[in-house]
Amino acid sequence: MAGRARGSARAVLAFVLAPALVALLVTPARGRGGQGHGDWYATRLLPPLPPRENAALVARFVTNLCDWGALATISTQEGVQGRPFADVLSLSDGPPGKGSGVPYFYLSPLQQSVGNLQENPYATLTMSLSETSFCRKYGFDPQSPLCAHTILSGTVVKVSEAEMDVAKNSLFIRHPEMKTWPSSHNWFFAKLNITNIWVVDYFGGPKIVTPAEYFNATFQ
Repeated sequence: MAGRARGSARAVLAFVLAPALVALLVTPARGRGGQGHGDWYATRLLPPLPPRENAALVARFVTNLCDWGALATISTQEGVQGRPFADVLSLSDGPPGKGSGVPYFYLSPLQQSVGNLQENPYATLTMSLSETSFCRKYGFDPQSPLCAHTILSGTVVKVSEAEMDVAKNSLFIRHPEMKTWPSSHNWFFAKLNITNIWVVDYFGGPKIVTPAEYFNATFQ
């Protein structure tokens, strides 16, 4: 009898808790993209993709919508020295719809990629609309050219004092959690100085965009 009662109690508890657990699993995480930006994913209020023939504008669009990317560096780690080494990093080029095109990072010397960059500052950053609702909405696989992605190559450098506030505001508005990261990790602001740009947004191979074309593109 006692075992039967315990079983009934568990069933009732599971019935009561089930809706709350489902809500936790399916509700989008708030604040993942910072103030206002996370809502783009939750409500699908993404701006329309710019005309694909304007590769520079597509590149700016992807950079501004993406909150993170994969940064490839040259490894200094024992056992894989000299080999490509990719890591996921949070980034921001500014507020949603008002990006500068410059990817800013909040980095720590404790990160493996930072150790690599101290030896060799050259890096390549990839950002894809697969991290937004755009590709899911249209059923595009992340590897499909129709799921637009941008590849930026250049050097990662610390930002100057004059640029510090811009980098800080750009990152903290999209990644408010960064404000609470432990100061003992010696965080600093950095950016990618872009020298080469490729855009993949349609069949036929990547499109090459010059830095001048990229920064002259007007994105809102």
